[in-house]
Amino acid sequence: MSNSTPNILMFHCHDLGRYLGCYGRDIETPNIDAIAESGVLFENHYATAPQCSPSRGSRMTGRYPHVNGLIGLAHDGWMLNADEVTLPAYLNRCGYETHLFGLQHVADDPDRLGFDRIHSGRSLSPAVLPTIQKVNRARNVAASLESFFESGAFDAPFFISAGVFEAHRLKPADGSGFDDPSYVSDDPDTIDPPAFLPDEPVVRKELAAMHGMIHAVDDAVGTITRALEAAGIDEETLVVFTTEHGIAFPRAKGSCYDPGIEAALIMQYPSVIDGGVRCEELISNIDLVPTLLDLLEEPIPERIEGQSFLSLLTGKTYHPREQLFAEITWHDHYVPVRAIRTSEYKYLRSFWHLPRVYIPNDVYTSAVGRELHDLQSGQRPYEELYDLNADPHEQTNLIDHPEYQHVRIQLRERLGHWMEQTDDPLLDGPVFPADYDEILPEHTD
Repeated sequence: MSNSTPNILMFHCHDLGRYLGCYGRDIETPNIDAIAESGVLFENHYATAPQCSPSRGSRMTGRYPHVNGLIGLAHDGWMLNADEVTLPAYLNRCGYETHLFGLQHVADDPDRLGFDRIHSGRSLSPAVLPTIQKVNRARNVAASLESFFESGAFDAPFFISAGVFEAHRLKPADGSGFDDPSYVSDDPDTIDPPAFLPDEPVVRKELAAMHGMIHAVDDAVGTITRALEAAGIDEETLVVFTTEHGIAFPRAKGSCYDPGIEAALIMQYPSVIDGGVRCEELISNIDLVPTLLDLLEEPIPERIEGQSFLSLLTGKTYHPREQLFAEITWHDHYVPVRAIRTSEYKYLRSFWHLPRVYIPNDVYTSAVGRELHDLQSGQRPYEELYDLNADPHEQTNLIDHPEYQHVRIQLRERLGHWMEQTDDPLLDGPVFPADYDEILPEHTD
């Protein structure tokens, strides 16, 4: 790895998981695939949370949601703790000029994130969200970046966070939520649904519509990479393509099963990172901040909970993760779940009476959510254990299986130790909503 200081461009999406051609899905994403072919793709990169703001907050701070404070959605009153340091702030200290284009969804006030320049809408309030969604469409974010690079109005080194709205559902109460004339859907008859979803017409139709959004994301990536080349800075720019959690379908978004916490991570740094590399090691999205600091030969603060994977890219000795952790606490409902995943097993623990499968409102009110609503019937077990080699789609709960009791005990102890070590608020009982002070009735003596 060269010691030169690269520009860094991080492109990130909504609700897309690993639903990309280069990850083996049945969709053409040639521009994203090209980045993977000339860079490194991480096969087992996972988010700390199966929902937007908590996952993005971890990517921004290198810390777990219940540690940095962002355990629910930013527009619902949850926020980073006052002392949290973000990736732009770290990079500012390293001499970077930092820019925000498009979506962030980590803070209601983007000034909190520490960017030098904000090139996008500033508020997350419900009243302006429809306008912000249009500004943050992939084609608009890409056009803004193209103009930015053409203008040359930037200093190197720069860090750019470029976030796009796709593939979030648009109109959850009207059709699939992916329907929009500006996107070109694929033919439902050509769709091969992921194994965790039933092969039914409504599933195919909605996946085909979601394909239209993903094609728009891929087109935007092509626009941006060509703009980097035209500006003559592609060789000195580290491009990071990533996502924050799984697709907006039942048993994915909002779920700590693998389809909910899976996330893409692709990194391209021409002439520095070898092309066509696919890493199978477990990676968490809290690992990105320490890796970038390590790349810049900056000390990694002790408070950062992720670990650098730079040595995976340099060929030096790498000590792989034995496990990673995931969590959800608040979304549109209270869903307190904690999970630990190794390369072989997944253990989940629920801390409330929950439906068998929690389905977020934007998915539940869609056609596929209404069709598959029976997934929620029944009560979720408080403990779940899955053998990921024998059962990669996490269908058979082995929690009471005699042959797996040693695994159950070991992973339960590891999860408990992590919760204690990180002072997880669930250990003290239920976590109140962010607006609890507003809804708490007045008490009289």
